[in-house]
Amino acid sequence: MDIKNIKAVYFVGIGGIGMSALARYFKVMGYEVAGYDRTPSPLTRKMTDEEGFEITYEDEVKNIREVFQDKEHTLVVYTPAVPKENRILSFFRDNGYVLHKRAEVLGMISRKGKAICVAGTHGKTTVSTLTAFLLKNSTVGCNAFLGGIAANFGTNLLLDRNSSYIVIEADEFDRSFLHLSPEIAVITAMDEDHLDIYENKANLLEAFEAFAGQVNPQGGRLFLKKGLQLKQTQVTGYYGVEVKADCYADGLRIEQGRYVFDYHGRGVDIEGLILGIPGRLNVENATAAITLALEAGVQPEEIRRALPDFKGVARRFNIQVYTEKTIYIDDYAHHPREIEATLRSVREMWPDRPVTVVFQPHLYTRTRDFQEDFARSLSLADRVVLLEIYPARERPIPGITAEVIRKRLTVPGNIVTKEELLQQIIPDFQGGILVTMGAGDI
Repeated sequence: MDIKNIKAVYFVGIGGIGMSALARYFKVMGYEVAGYDRTPSPLTRKMTDEEGFEITYEDEVKNIREVFQDKEHTLVVYTPAVPKENRILSFFRDNGYVLHKRAEVLGMISRKGKAICVAGTHGKTTVSTLTAFLLKNSTVGCNAFLGGIAANFGTNLLLDRNSSYIVIEADEFDRSFLHLSPEIAVITAMDEDHLDIYENKANLLEAFEAFAGQVNPQGGRLFLKKGLQLKQTQVTGYYGVEVKADCYADGLRIEQGRYVFDYHGRGVDIEGLILGIPGRLNVENATAAITLALEAGVQPEEIRRALPDFKGVARRFNIQVYTEKTIYIDDYAHHPREIEATLRSVREMWPDRPVTVVFQPHLYTRTRDFQEDFARSLSLADRVVLLEIYPARERPIPGITAEVIRKRLTVPGNIVTKEELLQQIIPDFQGGILVTMGAGDI
């Protein structure tokens, strides 16, 4: 579909973090926009109550207004997370509309400017958000489609008509990132995940190889975390923390509760950088973001000024409560490697405090595939409380429940319902550190 002919855009699954950014983009650009989602959420409520979006939660064709029934001028965007039997999706499909995945539309937009694409099985939301923050606080500027709500901006969409750069979180789910055309790209991790889509790690690595191959061959740049390998792709440089690489951070120290470090890159050194968000893993994320920002033309002093003010992303190592007795952290971690990185950061920052983690597994297939790894990473805490699996797009798998993780823990652990959680955790919690984790509705 030629984007120039579009007058209206309908989103099937508008409440997803990536879908909502696109919806906001088209609304700001003056299109008629509406959508469907299964259930209300804080995000969709903000869109309807504060931003004037029309969103229905009933899967009924009668809720599609007439303006969206002009298939010649209506763009229909859907997410693979919506079941194929969905009535609204079926209406558009059966009536000859051209349906586009979110990633396809993002690809169309990415080709309008210079795309900075952040890919990886972990870290991409924080890296892309921090990259956008650094560009936004410089003379370079940027547009951005983010996979989380940036705390500094209160949104997942940034627009700047004076900048040609577009920062995009490049999602590997359903091979979505293969629709993008990066000018500058980074890959943060390539661990096994989404095996319901890829079946095995070899297929996942093949997809990352294909993504890397889409970086502009005429002057495009690709950076990888040190230790990652691609077979046939030309890599501009590697980044890491306290390792020798093309771009790296060293001299890590904690001053007044904040990480301070020195950055060394391609022809540039920036000493004494102060990171505004906690966690050693975020020093690594910052190293990737600083590298991308420098490649886009941001000046070292602009980075130095902006970095301490970065407030992070909603549900990424968010310290919600910080008192002398109690620290409460909320985090989106839903893969064993992410859980391990978060809990190791907690242990490093507060080595003498007991840690309780509440974890909601996400997807039956992921729980089945990584049950031993989940138990191993969660056992870095002193106590584990599990909720039952959040199904998202999946149907139950016989024999796969939170119990498969609980029975493999090496620390005390139990399973509670969401309704029981607060009644249990508050009386039992004796101070220290409480961490809630998961990508569902925890």
